[in-house]
Amino acid sequence: MTPENKGVNCENWVKTFSKASNSDPEIEAHGKHFTCSYLLDMEQHQFVVEVYKGKVVDITVDPGPLDVRYQFAIRASAETWGEFGKPVPKPMYHGIWSATFRRDMKIEGDVLVLMQNLRCFTRQVILLRTTGTPV
Repeated sequence: MTPENKGVNCENWVKTFSKASNSDPEIEAHGKHFTCSYLLDMEQHQFVVEVYKGKVVDITVDPGPLDVRYQFAIRASAETWGEFGKPVPKPMYHGIWSATFRRDMKIEGDVLVLMQNLRCFTRQVILLRTTGTPV
């Protein structure tokens, strides 16, 4: 856990992230078709985020391999996610593309679904700078 994120546990993060995403003006403006489920693999924990019409409806913490369906996964080390959760991330930790090209982030699954929802998904990743990450 990085010093900036110290004390952020999974339960608190789920509530904080859901509230931040569901009340975000940009996602509200662009998210009426933002419907998908995706996995954030943060090494120490995994989260399946289920979004329907721009609203986070559920986040499953550490699901089993067959517990919850998702269309795509973003996998990275706890260090990488910890940088994403800082108010001002280091260079190459500020977005999924830079972290994929230069760091240890991997994108798996139905990339078309990611691309169809890229604007809102990217905004959710930026929200990690205010909610922190539970790693």
